Amino acid sequence: MAALHRIKNFGLKAIGTLGLGLALAGCIETNTASQGPKIDASKPVLVGLMVPSGSGNAQTELLANSLINAAKLAMADMGDAKIDMRIYPTGGDANQAAAAAQRAANEGAKILVGPLFAQAANAAGTAVVGNSINVLSFSNNPDIAGGNVFILGDTFANTADRVVGYAAAQGKKSIAALVRADAAGTVAANAVESAAKRNGAAYVGVAKYELTNESAVAAISATKGLIQQTGATALVMDADAAGALPVFAQLLPEAGISSATTQFIGLTRWDKTSDQVRSSAGVQGALFALNDTSATASFQKRYSAAYGKSPHLLAGKAYDGMRAVGTLLQTGSRDALTRKALTRSAGFSGANGVFRFRADGTNQRALAVATFREGQVVVVDPAPRSFGGTGF
Repeated sequence: MAALHRIKNFGLKAIGTLGLGLALAGCIETNTASQGPKIDASKPVLVGLMVPSGSGNAQTELLANSLINAAKLAMADMGDAKIDMRIYPTGGDANQAAAAAQRAANEGAKILVGPLFAQAANAAGTAVVGNSINVLSFSNNPDIAGGNVFILGDTFANTADRVVGYAAAQGKKSIAALVRADAAGTVAANAVESAAKRNGAAYVGVAKYELTNESAVAAISATKGLIQQTGATALVMDADAAGALPVFAQLLPEAGISSATTQFIGLTRWDKTSDQVRSSAGVQGALFALNDTSATASFQKRYSAAYGKSPHLLAGKAYDGMRAVGTLLQTGSRDALTRKALTRSAGFSGANGVFRFRADGTNQRALAVATFREGQVVVVDPAPRSFGGTGF
């Protein structure tokens, strides 16, 4: 049980990669599906890019710089889109974000791309709702989505629908979950339950773990009991490579639960785990989601060529936001930045594949399904290249 020392690290990423927390003011209501400003697409349109600069944290400053670079790359890739991008630092703070958003509105911004953290995004959206300005936040927290706030971050709901849907199509019709005993875990469990229902599978129950060694060990026994009692054919986990995944990859098989008998399914980027974990016998054949690998490789290559370094993991969200704005501006419509335009069914081409905004402010992204075979990551179902095909 040597792997247990790692468990001290796995409280860092509450929902996806941002670690945002869920106690927020909630969604902003809207009275019209076409909310948004009128624009003159024949002239440069002011777009406010909100980044967490000014926090004094070196890592956050590097992230902010990478977001700025990615947004500039999107503008370069769009060519003829008339965008006047101006940068508005938020310091990662909700009050600063609200003030920066209002300043952007006063200066003539027609849409905001960013900010990063959920509370800052919620505050920014509230600050400019009276200006009919939409906000394309980098957050992955669905609690803030709605009204004039859209989120670009990856969500458990989108990932669960993809991987659970694939597993169900392969005959795994009885789905259990193993999630953290906190708000993020609740979001994950709800996403799994909804995905099971949408894909004709049964959601049979959930086991939970606290962020302690003792709780993780207890969760192994509880999970085994759940599977034995319900006959679950698949187990969906929210654990990630930086947290509980190494622990569960060791202890679940030791308890007689492996992906060979109960399909393991991950809601996070399991390809980022260590060689030791991905090579362990118990996780061979596990399923997890990836972005469109060819789109991601192309974005990383272009970014590296432009800036001489690799992009931050979240940089693609800034690219996506600016790419969506540029694509809509190219239509020449005065209503290019309204909710109706932003939620167009065709979606947009992003750094990591195609994506689109839902009417509720969340997003849908094209994802591939991958597995481990002899310790190697192998794509078993490629990401769709457009909406309406398989995988959607």
